[in-house]
Amino acid sequence: MIQISNEILVEFKDRMKLSDDEDDNLLRILKASAEDLQAICGDYDINTSERFKELVFERSRYAYNDVLEHFSNNFLTQIVNLSLTKAVEEKTNES
Repeated sequence: MIQISNEILVEFKDRMKLSDDEDDNLLRILKASAEDLQAICGDYDINTSERFKELVFERSRYAYNDVLEHFSNNFLTQIVNLSLTKAVEEKTNES
């Protein structure tokens, strides 16, 4: 289960220039984004992978602005790169 820390929430709010009155909604969006991207890209940790965190923030920004349908096309290269990196990492660990 994915946990979004207060530090991640604050970092996202700062980036989006948002106030404190939307915390519950933002946490929901961040969690859904992290879960969706983990299902696609692999088991990344938002607290340790800056590339994954950046992608979660971008997907969350699209969700917040109600244009989520454009996210996958606009970030396909980053999504594929994370997926391939995780696949290679897992294959290497099996050997």
